[in-house]
Amino acid sequence: MKQTAESIRDRFLKLGIDVPLEDIESRLDELITKFKVPSNEAQRSVTNYFLKKYSIPKNEFYVRQAEPQLTKIVNISEDGQWANLKAKVAQLWENTHESISQVGLLGDETGIIKFTEWKNAELPKLEQGESYLFKSVVVGEYNGRFQVQINKNSSVEKLDEPIEVGGGDFTPTAREAELRNIADLIGGQWATVRGKVVQLWENSHESIEQAGLLGDQTGVIKFTNWASSELPDMEEGKSYMLKNVVINEWDGKAQIQLNRSSSIEELDEDIEVRTSTFTYFGAMVDIQTGSGLIKRCPECKRALAKGACAEHGKVKGEYDLRIKAVLDSGSSTQDALINRELTEELTGLSLDTAIAMAADALDPGVVLDKLKHELVGRYYTVSGHKLDRYILVDSITPRTSLDRELLEEMLTELEVE
Repeated sequence: MKQTAESIRDRFLKLGIDVPLEDIESRLDELITKFKVPSNEAQRSVTNYFLKKYSIPKNEFYVRQAEPQLTKIVNISEDGQWANLKAKVAQLWENTHESISQVGLLGDETGIIKFTEWKNAELPKLEQGESYLFKSVVVGEYNGRFQVQINKNSSVEKLDEPIEVGGGDFTPTAREAELRNIADLIGGQWATVRGKVVQLWENSHESIEQAGLLGDQTGVIKFTNWASSELPDMEEGKSYMLKNVVINEWDGKAQIQLNRSSSIEELDEDIEVRTSTFTYFGAMVDIQTGSGLIKRCPECKRALAKGACAEHGKVKGEYDLRIKAVLDSGSSTQDALINRELTEELTGLSLDTAIAMAADALDPGVVLDKLKHELVGRYYTVSGHKLDRYILVDSITPRTSLDRELLEEMLTELEVE
């Protein structure tokens, strides 16, 4: 705390104002110890208090303070310190928090560090791959990792000359994140995870290399491998060690984000995956676009869009059958993904027959039309692993009548006496 107080005092001394060190320490101690205010917020509050006391305009103060002495990422060493950085935006991540404008990774020749730009900073959007001078940013620490906070006192200036980015990210203790089980992952932390690729999903977003499910003996989690990470592709059914990944949250659920400081190591073992089964009963009220007869890339198994794979370009696709269904129980709706095997079993329509139908009609849409005609409006019980809004269906059973037990379950769910 004394070091932080001395840092604040030094900044005022540059303006010819000698703020008593004990006054600064007293206010910091009250905020941090008594009111449990985070160190960087306490530092900002105390600084602003003395700015007001001595009638110093904030803009003038922070602009003058920002005349760089530049800090290298590897030299960031104190929670709550202010810094000026020249760095490249190595990666931008998806962000859902209403108070955050952008989040991702900054890099220079010494390393990589996570950054958060708050909406109240009211700064122009940063571009991935571009280099900037960041003035008056604040360093925070979370789960043993330093982070850069860009706030309303910060400024950003685009550079013409690109900054070279070195490997790794900077942490106060070690460069390799702690090995954690999937069930123990929480948003905001860095981690190393061992798991099996349970499923790869089709992906049409150019910024994503791969997305899917990773599982271990404690559970299953969604992962995203960004194209800008420049990491190798993983294969469904194989086990891997994912080092230095970031855990984000979406709608209260943890997700793995691979980034420029992550690495992927294939393991020579078959990791056991624990999955929980979810069962849902309802009427099939819709079959969504992207169902029926589709084509997949022979290399990565992604669904093709207009004859092209997002990763491998124009390819000779392989036919597949699937259903993206919406079920309605009367009190809720549920999306379900039904694979080729179950689609054939449910409809009696084989893949070869579907291909022949499409060829005769010169339109693969006839297969989707047939599925809708035969399935929509009927009741089904589906079971499988639930992830986000989807059930990945392992079994589906048509229900031609409502037995007493099932009716009682529905009434209970609807809270009908």
